[in-house]
Amino acid sequence: MVTSPEPVRDIAHLGHVELLTPKPDESLWYFRDLLGMEVVHREGQSVYLRGWGDYAAATLKLSEAKHAGVGHVAWRAISPQALERRAAAIEASGFGLGWSNGDFGHGRCYRFRDPDGHAMEVYYDEQKYVPPDHLRSTLRNQPQKFTGRGVGVRRSDHLALLARDVAANRAFVEQTLGCQLREQVRFDGGRREIGSWLSTTAMHHEIAYVLDRKAVGGRLHHFSR
Repeated sequence: MVTSPEPVRDIAHLGHVELLTPKPDESLWYFRDLLGMEVVHREGQSVYLRGWGDYAAATLKLSEAKHAGVGHVAWRAISPQALERRAAAIEASGFGLGWSNGDFGHGRCYRFRDPDGHAMEVYYDEQKYVPPDHLRSTLRNQPQKFTGRGVGVRRSDHLALLARDVAANRAFVEQTLGCQLREQVRFDGGRREIGSWLSTTAMHHEIAYVLDRKAVGGRLHHFSR
């Protein structure tokens, strides 16, 4: 009897995203004042932010860079043991970059790249957000009160990455992270995969790969909050 591979349940959810910007002041204005995110930390050329409904200390890192793009995508494991298992699986795939001591808001992480070159990491230890008194919510199930500033985005939702080979990247995150395919777009009678939407949770998708018609590699399509 042929059996399907056992599902991988080691990833809890999309953790945070780093965006690179050549216009740091304008980008900060956009996320802080227009979208209504909170600045929680500054370090070097980076600013760390969060939405009012995010439970983690930070879910977006804005870093000054020569060119705009995605710095890295981070996934949170469900346990320290799960982190070790995912690191081993990624290492075996040949796309691993090695361990890091972490960054603001999270601890030790394993860094890697997907087949298209997008930088990613998986971690477990995460700093929980503790609001200052002026942002403390009266509702116990909310990490922060709604400020009403700007759009007032609540939390991180998903991102889409451009890829030269959608099928290869989709298969990689399925096999190493346990992402489950939710939707696809195929052309040429189903032979050519040009878009795939996946998640590790019950959400429709946390990550999508869309065909990069310019075949540049490592590019961002969009990040949604």
